[in-house]
Amino acid sequence: MRIALATDAWAPQVNGVVRTLTETVTQLRRFGHEVHVISPDQFTNIPCPGYDEIRLALLPRFGVRKALRNFAPDIVHIATEGPIGWSARRWCRMHNIPFTTAFHTRFPDYLAVRTGLSAERFWPVMRRFHAPSRSVLVATPSLQAELATRGINHTRQWSRGIDQKVFRPRLFPHPQLENVQRPILLSVGRVAVEKNLEAFLSCPTPGTHVVVGDGPAKSDLQRRYPNAIFMGTLSGDALASAYAAADVFVFPSLTDTFGLVVIEALACGVPVASFPVAGPLDILGLDGRGRIHRRMNPAGAVDANLERAVVKALKVKRVDAAALGQSFSWEVSARQFERALLEALNTSAPNMPVPAGLDPGLQSSSWVAHSPNRA
Repeated sequence: MRIALATDAWAPQVNGVVRTLTETVTQLRRFGHEVHVISPDQFTNIPCPGYDEIRLALLPRFGVRKALRNFAPDIVHIATEGPIGWSARRWCRMHNIPFTTAFHTRFPDYLAVRTGLSAERFWPVMRRFHAPSRSVLVATPSLQAELATRGINHTRQWSRGIDQKVFRPRLFPHPQLENVQRPILLSVGRVAVEKNLEAFLSCPTPGTHVVVGDGPAKSDLQRRYPNAIFMGTLSGDALASAYAAADVFVFPSLTDTFGLVVIEALACGVPVASFPVAGPLDILGLDGRGRIHRRMNPAGAVDANLERAVVKALKVKRVDAAALGQSFSWEVSARQFERALLEALNTSAPNMPVPAGLDPGLQSSSWVAHSPNRA
């Protein structure tokens, strides 16, 4: 297949979406597909409000149109609901080119946290964006069920993976964490309000709280939690060594659609504690033995009380955590993606009504600024 990938999330951004897309592209090329990526670095771009390190393409419509016309894809995968995503969507509809989309990020929930508005105000935009897609790729069964209640029914599962050469058990711990008080409670990810890090940092479990990552909330949280260790952004072997040093990995987010860092931590043999929400529930299951992949013994714990989840997870054997984490692979993930695109090529466009009017993403580089009535 000739596959065009249109995405507003790409390097040098560091997050689970970018990692998923880059790993998938690598695997697809290994399978023999030709993949062309259309990303923000190819356009004049501006900082995303509140996320300076995330760049948004400025008025990318004509550049996206040219790139797609020149590449002549069999199918387009639109990964994000940003300016590039909206531009690619319009081109596909104008030229009757099949396309799939993905639901990586709970933008309605993120925007609700940041604006104080109800998430319900933003869901009409999401429904409109995904309506003409041949299929919407989502990470977990729980997210498929949730989106169905939101009127997005044409979903296909696209799980996640890990680099098993990097994230593996019995690694040497990160030297910065060798002599700190145990147990070491680790959290990895973007340091932003929607990640709910306060729940982690205020968890009264004795030991040392460690945060790996960067973001707009870092300075404030460092000031408020001076006893915690903030290591900044790590990747590759350095990140794996931070996982290896931890006694438990704590994932406090209530809004993530999966939690790639959860399976990376597990693969390094670190038990996971989290709230019982979609993503962690799909990975761990209510009993900690996994849902997507089942295991005999618990690999972690979920509980509405995060302290209780941590206490339970600290009793889990590292070998059992590693067994669940190592069951996820990027090759399997990419095969799911490949199958979804092949199915999309052989199915007709969804017969779903789309409100009249221009796509909001074509009127402004910040589609989120538009009200649902204009969506």
